[in-house]
Amino acid sequence: MLQTGLLNPRVLDLVARVRHTNTLVIADRGFPFWPQLETVDLSLVDDVPTVLQVLRALRGNFTVGKAWLAQEFRTANSRRTQRQFTTALQGVAVAFEPHVQFKTRVPSAIGLIRTGDTTQYANVILESA
Repeated sequence: MLQTGLLNPRVLDLVARVRHTNTLVIADRGFPFWPQLETVDLSLVDDVPTVLQVLRALRGNFTVGKAWLAQEFRTANSRRTQRQFTTALQGVAVAFEPHVQFKTRVPSAIGLIRTGDTTQYANVILESA
């Protein structure tokens, strides 16, 4: 029985399939659904869990080389929220692009983890190093 680290078997299975340069999406509760993309839905209620919580848990299980966020994230959120994401992505090359362009990257991901996050544009695409 697992006692530390990632405990959710579906998340563990998804992360285990991420290889060099593969991507994984962590999304807020309102992010669109792609029927062809494996989605692990962790949402329980508003803000449980958050994208940041899932991001922090995942960082201990694989090396992230690059991350993408929507440009709109910077204008829609407080400096505090932006700092929290910067800290969670420390050491990772982060690119910001229009949300419409961001969503075009999603179908090529290994999978998507949906959260209950209500933070505007809190979606992140992680590329394995």
